[in-house]
Amino acid sequence: MSEELKLVINIAVVIMALSLAAAILLLVLAVRQVKKIRVPPNAGFVATLQGTPLVVVLGLDLLDLALDMFAAPLGWTILEYLGLKGLQTITVIESLFPGTQLIPTLTLCWVAARLMPDRLSDLLRDVQVGSSRDPRA
Repeated sequence: MSEELKLVINIAVVIMALSLAAAILLLVLAVRQVKKIRVPPNAGFVATLQGTPLVVVLGLDLLDLALDMFAAPLGWTILEYLGLKGLQTITVIESLFPGTQLIPTLTLCWVAARLMPDRLSDLLRDVQVGSSRDPRA
């Protein structure tokens, strides 16, 4: 194995380890913060994001960076425990796509939910409607 490849692998392992450590720390802090908020049980993605502290989405994005697709079941379990069911589906779908771990998707959605919630809701509604259309129509 070439020295350059070894260096790249070592850097990737260090980044993954640091991301995992940061994710664990942030999610432990998140448990304390989330217990203080109340998100309605039937809240959608945008409504849940608006009530979710930034530390939660940062922790989940770091977990995704550290573990890639293996973060999906952990993310689902963490969100279930925190009572943030409105985030589960999109978080898991994003985690299952290989290579997307470099994009902090949930953090970007959190910012969008704060700055332009109506636009994000419309976008998500368009995606749902588009995916449920009958292709024969």
